[in-house]
Amino acid sequence: MLYPENLEEKLGFDRIREELAESCESNLGQSFVKKIKFSSEKRHIELWLEQTNEFTRIIESGELFPNSNYIDFFGYLKKAEVKNAFLSEEEFFELILSLKTLDLCLQFFNEKGEEYPKLAGLRNAIEFDERLYWEISDKFDERGKLKDNASEHLYEIRKGVQKEQQRLRKVLDGILRSAQKNEYTPDDISITIRDGRMVIPVLAEHKRRIKGFIHGESATGQTVYIEPAEVLEINNEVKELEYAEKREVVRILTELTDLIRPQIDNFKIMLQFLGLIDFIRAKARVAIKIGAVKPQWNAGKGFEWKKARHPILFLTHLEIKKSIVPLNIHLTGKDRILVISGPNAGGKSVCLKTVGLIQYMFQCGLLVPTDEDSTFGLFNDLFIDIGDEQSIENDLSTYSSHLVNMKKLLNHVGNKSLFLIDEFGTGTEPQFGGAIAEAILSELNQSKAMGVITTHYGNIKEFADSEAGVVNGAMKYDVKKLQPLYELEIGKPGSSFALEIAQKIGLPKKTLEMAKSKVGVEKVSFDLMLGQLDQEKNEMDKIQRRIKSREQELAQTAQQYEELKEHLQNREKAVLRKAKQEASGLIKEANVKIERIIREIRESEAEKEKAKALRKELEDFDQTNLKSKEEPKPKKVIKVLTSPIKVGDHVRIIDQDTIAQVLGIKGKDVELSIGSLTSKIKLNRLEKVTRSERKEEDNSLRSRGVSINQKMANFSHRLDIRGYRAEEVIPKLDQYIDEAIMLGASELHILHGKGSGVLRELVRNHLKGYTQVDSMRDEHADRGGAGITIVDMK
Repeated sequence: MLYPENLEEKLGFDRIREELAESCESNLGQSFVKKIKFSSEKRHIELWLEQTNEFTRIIESGELFPNSNYIDFFGYLKKAEVKNAFLSEEEFFELILSLKTLDLCLQFFNEKGEEYPKLAGLRNAIEFDERLYWEISDKFDERGKLKDNASEHLYEIRKGVQKEQQRLRKVLDGILRSAQKNEYTPDDISITIRDGRMVIPVLAEHKRRIKGFIHGESATGQTVYIEPAEVLEINNEVKELEYAEKREVVRILTELTDLIRPQIDNFKIMLQFLGLIDFIRAKARVAIKIGAVKPQWNAGKGFEWKKARHPILFLTHLEIKKSIVPLNIHLTGKDRILVISGPNAGGKSVCLKTVGLIQYMFQCGLLVPTDEDSTFGLFNDLFIDIGDEQSIENDLSTYSSHLVNMKKLLNHVGNKSLFLIDEFGTGTEPQFGGAIAEAILSELNQSKAMGVITTHYGNIKEFADSEAGVVNGAMKYDVKKLQPLYELEIGKPGSSFALEIAQKIGLPKKTLEMAKSKVGVEKVSFDLMLGQLDQEKNEMDKIQRRIKSREQELAQTAQQYEELKEHLQNREKAVLRKAKQEASGLIKEANVKIERIIREIRESEAEKEKAKALRKELEDFDQTNLKSKEEPKPKKVIKVLTSPIKVGDHVRIIDQDTIAQVLGIKGKDVELSIGSLTSKIKLNRLEKVTRSERKEEDNSLRSRGVSINQKMANFSHRLDIRGYRAEEVIPKLDQYIDEAIMLGASELHILHGKGSGVLRELVRNHLKGYTQVDSMRDEHADRGGAGITIVDMK
């Protein structure tokens, strides 16, 4: 049962029908739009949904599907049913065009039947007689006229007409030239036709100079149109042939009409198929327009919708390029009735109408504007009480009309009903209106029906909070800005924010205080508490969104670090593997060489000179091959002392060759002297060496003095790593920082670019591991901003 009678208009489904009708190619599809009806049969709804869903795939795939000539030829079939009646050339041509469209549709589904099974199934009821189609269409040309060869007799007639017309024109041309020569005709004239006969224009004052029949005159009367006597018989012959042509055309059309008469019932089925295809395509077009999908069926009772959008509101906002806030809502066997409260203009009524319209669309077999994983259930009844039903005719007030609706609802509601009530209980004195509303709500709850109610009454909110089966919901509101957020939150009641809105509008403080005193401290406090809870909830939601975003960024960075670590480990393994392979090959080669030489020495013991030559060959092999293929020259072996490091000791940085002297120790930081340079480094990065190592290092430094000075002169305080991959950055950065520390640089500029910020985070996180780094900051906005990191060294 659907209640009231104008339910579609109240929900806005009439606008959906208009959209569907406009999306049809012809009145064939529009006739099906008018027949759309609410159904509670799951198999019917599933079929309608899947047919539409398949057509959306056809449209979105860009596959060629006939889009024109969905012509309603039903009237022509009614005409053809009458014996001895015949269709005109124009009517036959439209019939041919429609049959061609039908044939193309059938060909498409024959080829694509497996991809679109539900649509392809529609063709099963059609018996398309291709022989009859070609027999009819072969008689007509591309302009919809019977061809000359439609019959032998027609061919002979038209050939005769053409011959006589040529003879007629030849005679008339001679008469016209003579008349022009004698100046009997106006300037720049030619042969024309009057009453279906060829004539020549003649000046009125000379009309008696040319014998013939006058067929009229010009508007000014200065020119008359004469059929000369010489061509009278020829014109008659042409006319007789034209009459004969018409008789033959009628005979052929009658014959063709006789051919289709036995097939009229089949033609009606074909016509219905074309209309149904046009209708389903219109549903698919509208679905794509509003972003609708085929949802899931709910295994239990009720529904759960995600990102539901009111289709009409969506289209209206689309035109003005404005976004719409989607609705997340659910009703279950446990929480059957949702009581929505909140401030005026907060979106309660829109929420209510969205539920009603989308559920109605679903049970009419239309795709719905929700997420694909939304679930839908079926209802046998849909009751709504929305808007002002005041009736002067029936002497009903607004509240009386609401009570009439409630009476109807209570008499028919059941466990398979869905009801929607807007502004529940309003229209009369709040104390009594609220009490009656609570009593009605209690009965509705006992009926096990499902529904959505909007209200401002506090007793209804309290009832929902305490009664099983009923749940509160609130339209979210920005208390600071006093603006609605149009988001539904299920599980708590909403505040009307009446005092806050009144204060924003500018009502006097004295008036507001008086209002608070009349309402009572308890109610004011309760409403304020709801407002504060709403505000805190909004703030918490914002914080959670920020935290979630930060967690995603951290997870992305961690993943990049893991990928970099894995890359470096794989690279290290590859280098070691290659070195081992080369060493193994070298050893094998050396063994073979040694064995051969030993063997030859043994075989030629008496020949000392040859033995010496072979030993020399072995030494040369050792010098040229083994040493050239060995790993890079190992670092100098330096004797490391285990005693504690003190001021004046000589140390080196672990894994480096440079020897330095300790100038001072402060906690875990050590000040070093490296040649003429001083630097600070952590104690745990140093190892103690002997004084002799220092001397060797000093000699080495003196021998390299020029190159070190040159290195200091060439050192750049700017490192550009833009375009490098993450795994390439770390080694390059380490080498650069080590040089900076050794050379005593105080400020460094790392150019990494802005991009997504990943390279910037990588650089800064890595540099935090250097104790010599004092601080990091962005460059000035005019000189690169966040694309450059300035590093201050200690």
